[in-house]
Amino acid sequence: MKRIFLPLLAILVPAFAQAQGLSGNLVLYTSQPNTDAQQTIDAFKAKHPGVNVTFVRDGTPKILAKLSAEFEAGQPQADVLLIADSVTMEGLKKEGRLLAHDKADLSAYPAGTHDPQKFWFATKLITTGIAYNTKASFKPRSWADLTKPEVKGQLVMPSPLTSGAALIHAATLTGNIEDGWKYYEALKENDAVAGGGNGDVLKQVAGGQKLYGVIVDYMPIREKAKGAPIEFVFPKEGVSAVSEPVAILKTTKNADAARAFVDFLLSKEGQELALKQGYIAAHPAVALPAGYPSREQIRVMGFDAAKALADETENKATFADIFGQ
Repeated sequence: MKRIFLPLLAILVPAFAQAQGLSGNLVLYTSQPNTDAQQTIDAFKAKHPGVNVTFVRDGTPKILAKLSAEFEAGQPQADVLLIADSVTMEGLKKEGRLLAHDKADLSAYPAGTHDPQKFWFATKLITTGIAYNTKASFKPRSWADLTKPEVKGQLVMPSPLTSGAALIHAATLTGNIEDGWKYYEALKENDAVAGGGNGDVLKQVAGGQKLYGVIVDYMPIREKAKGAPIEFVFPKEGVSAVSEPVAILKTTKNADAARAFVDFLLSKEGQELALKQGYIAAHPAVALPAGYPSREQIRVMGFDAAKALADETENKATFADIFGQ
């Protein structure tokens, strides 16, 4: 027994030490809210206490501008990116800025959730649907409802020219519904207002300045839980979604820790953290937050990040022509 045990111990101890022995610094650039970012880092450090993690938090466009300046100077600081959308990641992938994580375990996820070449990985599903003020007499249930006379002059939505989620929403919607961009023309004819971001939409609909809004899911759902007079609808045709993907920069100075960070976010534990933070986790076996319907009731429309990247300039120009921006 002793002769069998000692060789086994010689194998297991180094493997355990390797798993627990990650160290060094890790720099995260993220568009997560500060509280969420700190919770994510704290949970990761609980598993890998030897890694010192710092983060820079800003909106995705500003994070990208900072990265571009660092690339230009030849001094990129980030090891890992956790930002709003896959289109941005596709752009970085196309530029050769990302490091593939070939050994990432994606067995629990359906095909299409992550980049097929494993350069970026979805961590959440932040969908865009319809919010309405509870004093509204008409209750929309579909995207088509927003073109009806009952909504005329009462719809506000974020502009794809300033909101990444809105740009992805426009690309998704026009690529999935029969009317394509004619749908946005119908919204304009119904006196819809486009401008600003999701926070402005929430303020106007919850405050009653507008009765209807196109907005990301968690904002109105959280405000309703706080007592705001607002409801959120997942339209019957389906919703668009941004996936807050994570990726490793090719220039990372700590690839082992960076891969471990990605692995943590994709693990059941990491995905349950997304649930605790109030988001739809990308992992199909994780429950949804309070205030959401079941997964079976939410239809996410198909989205091709590479195509959306190729069409980005044209989509922005088309939207600007329709809304005169």
